[in-house]
Parts: sequence; structure tokens; C-alpha cells
Amino acid sequence: MKVGVFGSEYQVEKQSQIKRLFEKLRLQEAEVYVDSQFYYFLTDVLNFAPVVAGLLTDDDFDLDVALSVGGDGTFLRTAARVNRQDIPILGINTGRLGFLADVGGNDIEDTLDELFKNYYKIEERTLLRLNTEDRVFKGYNYALNEIAILKRDTSSMITIHTSLNDEYLASYQADGLLIATPTGSTAYSMSVNGPIIIPQSNNIVLSPVAPHSLNVRPLVIPDTYKITLGVESRNKYFLISLDGRSEIFPTGIQLTVSKADYTTKVIKRYNHTFYQTLREKLMWGADARMK
Repeated sequence: MKVGVFGSEYQVEKQSQIKRLFEKLRLQEAEVYVDSQFYYFLTDVLNFAPVVAGLLTDDDFDLDVALSVGGDGTFLRTAARVNRQDIPILGINTGRLGFLADVGGNDIEDTLDELFKNYYKIEERTLLRLNTEDRVFKGYNYALNEIAILKRDTSSMITIHTSLNDEYLASYQADGLLIATPTGSTAYSMSVNGPIIIPQSNNIVLSPVAPHSLNVRPLVIPDTYKITLGVESRNKYFLISLDGRSEIFPTGIQLTVSKADYTTKVIKRYNHTFYQTLREKLMWGADARMK
């Protein structure tokens, strides 16, 4: 099995888990390829040189499985690297919360045993595509979590004129507007009181960030809708962020957000469900009095 390993460079304290991961891959006789930046982090910072079949230096590679070692941010970067290549991704959590990277450090060996026995399920996650009139968003213009239209740090609130399927919806006066997938509903959108949407739902959510009017609330719409946006700002510029990849745009450009024509494939264990993740990560049903 050809396995690609992608990781974060900010996890020195997790080096024992990383070494256990590579040792398990060696015992399984996997053909291991490692992202070049992550490999140099392993060798230069951790003084650990795993045996690998090669380094991944670009975004074109032939793998059976991609392993994302870190938190959800690392998983999002891995998904951007995988792009349309139809490679399933397994998230191993050495970060914090971990909705996408939900395999804990104590479960590495058992999870890899199941992986090499083909005992797992694959969830297909919706992505969003951004089209920009007159100017192209540099790099990967897809988002697995959310597309955020935000004011710049020094500006007052912005106005975001929004239409759904070419029908006018509203003009949001706010610090920004998030357009989130079900996957992204537990990320930035949740922090601005957006609803949690289960991954199998065919919906997306529009969540305003600090709206001027308290009557403005998040709106759930079908993921088949086309969203058209126009932005007004006093300083003539605003920020577009796709899963944390940001770029400054001038006002006056029309933005179109729609469902992507491909999905990201996420590997999940059979004994682990989304509802279990909600209970564990968000402490649903937990009683602080019970220890």
C-alpha cells in the first residue's frame, strides 16, 4: 500500500506518537512517502529520520491513502494538496479539538491495523467553489470548511449584498459572512452561533459574523444553490478566506459560491460516529459534577 504522510511542523511534544506511527507503517511494510517540509521537520528538529520510499514535493502524486498528522488545520491543508486525486484521507489527531482528525494518539496502532485490513468506511464531504469576477483567487479556490468574507482589521463593518439563485436575499451589515459546509459547521461557523449540520446533510449555512442587527440569524440552504455576493467597504478592500488561506480583494468584484463538482474522501473507523465526536469533543451530555 502506498501511504503519504502529511504533518504539522508545530508538534515537537507529540514526537513519540509520530515515531509510533512510522514504526507501525514499517511493520506493515507500507510504501511510505512523506511531504518534504514535514520530512525536513522530522530530521532537522526531531532528529528522526524514518525510512521512506520518497518525498512529496508537489501536488501530483500516486497514493492509496493520505495520512494527515496534526489537527484539523493540517487536515484541511492535506485535503488541498490531494485536491481532485480521489485519495482518501485519514486524520490522526496530535492537535487540539479534532473533528476531521479524530483518531487519537492512543488509537494509532489499532486504526492502522484496520486500515491495512480494509476495515473502514469512507465519507464523502462536500466542498465549496469560489469564482471571482475579473480577478482570480490565487491558488486553490475550493474550501472544505468555509468561505469567509471578512472586513480587514482596521476597517469598520462591511456590507455584503447576497443573492440566492439570482434572487436577492439581504444586505448583511456585519464584520463578515461565513458560507460553511456541513464539515465546516463545527468550525468557524459554530463560533458565531451557526448550527451544527451532520456531514451527510445536503446543505450549507450562511452565518453572519457580528451583524449590526441582532435580527440577522444564520440561514441553512440547499447545497445546490448558487450564492452571489457583492461587497461594500469604506476602505475599498475586504478579505476572502478559504479554510484559512486569505487574500485581500477590492470592492466592486462579484463573487459566486457554489458546490464543487468533486468531494473530499475521509476515512472513518466503523466504531466511531459523528455523534460520538460531538459527545467527546463538545462534552454533550457531560455533567461537570461527575468525575
